[in-house]
Amino acid sequence: MSGFEIFGTDEIDAVLEPYDWPFPREREPEIAGIWTRETARTASIFNGRVLIQHRGERDGRVFRAGYSPTDYRSFLGWMRLGNPPPLVRNGFAMAALQARDGAFLLGEMGPHTANAGKIYFAAGTPDLDDVVDGRVDLAGSVLRELGEETGLLPADVTVEARWTSVMGTSRIAFMRPVRIDLPAEDARALMLERMKTLEEEELADIHIVRGADELDEARMPAFQLAFLRHMFGV
Repeated sequence: MSGFEIFGTDEIDAVLEPYDWPFPREREPEIAGIWTRETARTASIFNGRVLIQHRGERDGRVFRAGYSPTDYRSFLGWMRLGNPPPLVRNGFAMAALQARDGAFLLGEMGPHTANAGKIYFAAGTPDLDDVVDGRVDLAGSVLRELGEETGLLPADVTVEARWTSVMGTSRIAFMRPVRIDLPAEDARALMLERMKTLEEEELADIHIVRGADELDEARMPAFQLAFLRHMFGV
């Protein structure tokens, strides 16, 4: 058992709304210590505003959620402390990028990032740039993060309207099928070349995964492993 619930979703109805999250106040000394250690290790970390999902539930094939802003410092502290209660989730969208030959393409986070060495699809914690008229545009986040991390443009890919949601206690990854009409090796080469031109290189490499035997148990997060096993039917 993966510990995640995996289900199809047609729509994500996500709104920005007020929420009083007590964690940053109650755990401030620990958060401060974690931030000091993390910034000493990774000087490029920026304490911007991100969105946490403080409520979320399935309603048929629609997932309805409320998001509220917090600072990245508190968010990172919450993750490093093991996601203590009260329950909130890290709810984010991912580009489940697949090549013409069916292989998946995942990025390896660079050494200067908070998750250095981890391997997963292009993604990012939603922030205020993803809010449009009071709604959290996770569909728009997919292409934005894909472009910022790999250099791929909307014209390079085809995005499907559906989602596969991978939900755990403290996180939910909304996987959106994104396809590129190139063999996996050619797609990887294109992304590596584009990544050299980016203002900030977040990724150190692109990994091709063709089957369950190529999963990296040590460097792929549990939710990423659960999704790929689901797609490979194992």
